[in-house]
This record gives sequence, structure tokens and C-alpha cells, in this order.
Amino acid sequence: MADRLLDWYSASARDLPWRRTRDPYHIWVSEIMLQQTRVETVIPYYERWMARFPTLEALADAPEEQVMKAWEGLGYYSRARNLHAAAREVVARYGGTVPDDPDAVASLKGIGPYTAGAILSIAFNRPVPAVDGNVLRVIARLYAIVDDIAQPATRRTIEELVRAMIPQDRPGDFNQALMDLGATICTPRRPRCLLCPVRDLCEGRRAGRETELPVKGRAKAPRPVERAAAVIEREGRLLIVRRPQEGLLAGLWELPGGDVPPGVGPEEALQTLLRNALGAEVAVGEHLADVTHVFSHLVWHLRCFRAEVVPGTEVAERADVRWVKVDALGAYPFPAIYHKVFDRVLPHTAHGGGGRTRRNAQDRG
Repeated sequence: MADRLLDWYSASARDLPWRRTRDPYHIWVSEIMLQQTRVETVIPYYERWMARFPTLEALADAPEEQVMKAWEGLGYYSRARNLHAAAREVVARYGGTVPDDPDAVASLKGIGPYTAGAILSIAFNRPVPAVDGNVLRVIARLYAIVDDIAQPATRRTIEELVRAMIPQDRPGDFNQALMDLGATICTPRRPRCLLCPVRDLCEGRRAGRETELPVKGRAKAPRPVERAAAVIEREGRLLIVRRPQEGLLAGLWELPGGDVPPGVGPEEALQTLLRNALGAEVAVGEHLADVTHVFSHLVWHLRCFRAEVVPGTEVAERADVRWVKVDALGAYPFPAIYHKVFDRVLPHTAHGGGGRTRRNAQDRG
């Protein structure tokens, strides 16, 4: 099986920018970006990232806001924060060189078993499995595994099966061959079995169950959340606030507002939210737009209103509250949902926002 997969990979491997190097930093960045994100979405982000932070030291030295801005629109923002923190740890503890020790790599923030396996096998040629969603699906079909692949015990079983077959001389290529097979041939809904290099070894196909496998528990539907936000302008400047440094979309900027409690109207809720957050009275005015955005576990229904600070009160700038020229908004990292808002309420202004790429991206916290 390994020989067939490697022969197929040698002839059919996808030409991806991070496969043109063995630099562990480049491979690390690509693998973090690829978590829960499609390859075609990652490629332009990866290329821009490497142009801006070409070395691990460059990333470690960068301010967090620059790092988050470079990640803007890619989603699952904790990945960027963890990558930044881990880069600083590598500089501090290992002199800027990514360690090739499995325990040291696995101890870095944001690196789990899959990412550690990918870095160790691809960059350092260590025979360590790298089991992602594609590999789980491929192995479940090859061995006709009927246990739920979302369960840790099933994942451990599959990791041991991969470990047993991984070749000592080309472990990185083997892991990437399994990934490519899952991404291009052994796809979730319509596997292209006739093109598969190991189709006659597949127990799932032999049993006629290739479209039923893998078994995976159904994810919960995203929970709806009602939110309200205020567009507050003053002398060509827009009021923006920074989200808390922990939790969903941590550290990103947004319009002032928040969640609307059940049974409370959005205007009333917004007025209270603004008073508590800004320490000033704000009059909520006309309704401007409604925007919906889907996260992995939430659906935000955001109602936006124009608002004004009541005369005689003042909203002063501080670390997490700023008055920003509209054409300078592009310097601040915002979740994709606010670029949707800007496209609706600031349509003729260059706000450094959405565009086609970011509007198509999904924020995932």
C-alpha cells in the first residue's frame, strides 16, 4: 500500500507553495493555516504571510495587531495568536530554530498531534503519522472502520495503523500522499474509486460501503445570537472598539455594541450596551442594515444603527476605544462580518475591507 501511494504521489502530487521547501517554519505556518480551511483559500494568505514574515524571527518580532491583520478573514483567530506566541517561544528557548524533537515540538502552543506529525515528517523526515480529516476518512474506508471517527479512541486506532505502514525513508511524502488522496480522490461524498491507486486493497469498497464510511457523529447546528452595533461618526472618524483578549475573535476590532438579551428590543439593548462600554450617553438613530454571519458554532444576526454621542458628553480614546478616519480602517484587523457591514454602510469609502476574498471567508473565532 505504501509503495503504491508513494508512486501515485510522485506522479500526481499537488503543486503547493509550501511543498517547495523543507523549512520547518514554512511548513508549520501552512499546516496551521490549513486547519479547518480549504487549500485554495490558504494559498494567497500563505504567500502574503511569507512576504510579510519571511522568517520565524520576523514573526516573533512583529506586534500582535500586525499578525492579526495578516490573518484577517482566515478565521479561527486563536490559530494566529498561538502561532505568534509559539514563534516567540522558539526564539527565546531554541534560538529561533524549530526543534526536531517530538516532545519539544508537541509542547509548543497551538501544536497538536497532527501538526507535530506534519512538521516532524515533512521537515525532519521523522516517521511520525500526521492524521487529519482527510487521512481519517481514507483509513476508515481502507480498513472498513465502522466506529465514529470523531471519538478519540477511533482516532488513536487510525494513528497506529498509519504508524505501522509509514515508510522510514519517505515519511513526509507518505503523509502528504494520504492527505492528497483524501483531498482529490477519496472525497467525502463521491469518492473517485476507479482512479484510486489502492482501490483493490480497500475493504470499504470491497464491502460496497465506501459512500457510507467514515461514520461521524452529527455536529450541533450553530446557535443563533442576536446582536446590535452602532455606527458612530464624528468629523470623518468612526468609533471602533477592541474585543476582549480572550474568547471569540479575541483582540479584533469591531463597531461598539454586543449581544441583545432575549425579550429586549435591539435599540434599547444597544443604548444600554453603549452606555456601559463607553461611559457616555449615546442616542440610537436610524436602522442602517442587517447582516448575518455563520461561525462554526454560532450564527450572528447583527442589526446596525446610526448613533450619536449626546452633546455635553464625550467618548475619549483609550487602548480599546479609538476614533479612526474611515479611510484608515484598513490598518485594523476586523472580523469578516464587519467588512460586510462596511460594504453596506460605507459603500463609497476605501475601508481596507471585505472585497471578494474576505466576504467569502468565514470567521470561526
